Amino acid sequence: MAKERRQLDGKVVAITGGARGIGKATAAALVRRGCRVAIGDVDLALAEETAAGLGGEAVALALDVSDRSSFEAFLDQVERRLGPLDVIVNNAGIMPVTPFARESEESIHRQIAINLIGVIHGTQLAMRLMMPRNSGHIVNIASLAGKVPTPGIATYSATKHAVVGLSDAVRQELRGRSIEVSCVMPTVVNTELTAGVGQKWVKPVEATDVAASIVGALELPHFDVFVPRSNSALIRAGALMPRAAAEAMARAMGTDKLMTEVDQAARAKYEERVTHSGGEGERGVPAEADVGEIQAEDRAIN
Repeated sequence: MAKERRQLDGKVVAITGGARGIGKATAAALVRRGCRVAIGDVDLALAEETAAGLGGEAVALALDVSDRSSFEAFLDQVERRLGPLDVIVNNAGIMPVTPFARESEESIHRQIAINLIGVIHGTQLAMRLMMPRNSGHIVNIASLAGKVPTPGIATYSATKHAVVGLSDAVRQELRGRSIEVSCVMPTVVNTELTAGVGQKWVKPVEATDVAASIVGALELPHFDVFVPRSNSALIRAGALMPRAAAEAMARAMGTDKLMTEVDQAARAKYEERVTHSGGEGERGVPAEADVGEIQAEDRAIN
């Protein structure tokens, strides 16, 4: 028997890192469906600009996902201004691209704080609001890098693997309750976060494609949300192969070069922003050395 598609009109949705990229596209898609959306972002001015452009009942609120008290205050304001929380989309994240051996300690710590601890904060705090009502949906944005080891973004890949594991464990803890969990795993998405990477080896998807998949998971709840959906079959096939065969297939597809052969000029603006201001809605993390210089050094050595 086919599942009945759930109506989203009137649902209260909180989106972290919602001022730009996937978060912004998701906010726009949900406002169009009649949701009451709260955009949380460390860049409050940009979040306010985004919310104003969306219309509807979208509001902008300050949020640093790495700070638990900030997250608690954010959700308190969401419920005071819009009503009981129905959906949280834990989207905020940053992705410095650098060889792991030369990555700075600060970069490592900030990625863990934003990409993982931020999702832990959002998931746990949302659960505590939703469980007494026995209703709600938690959407955690991971990445295909949370399933596939990706050279050039080792720390980012580690955080996204952790988000996949966290989401699945929480889903099983909530079994028997009317609270859904979805884990979104997109390929390269055409946003500033992925500027200069992957275009030669992997066809990127758009932020609106990810937003549409999130909306689909809210309307017809399911856990694994691959974008594009065809990646689900690739992951299943790879899991059945011996490691050497799977890695050979990845090399043949060029995915081992996805984050190691990057266009530094195209990426410079994003790397500068995550170094001195913020990433996808969060404060930045400086890399210890310029990636282009490291790659040149590695070629000279090899």
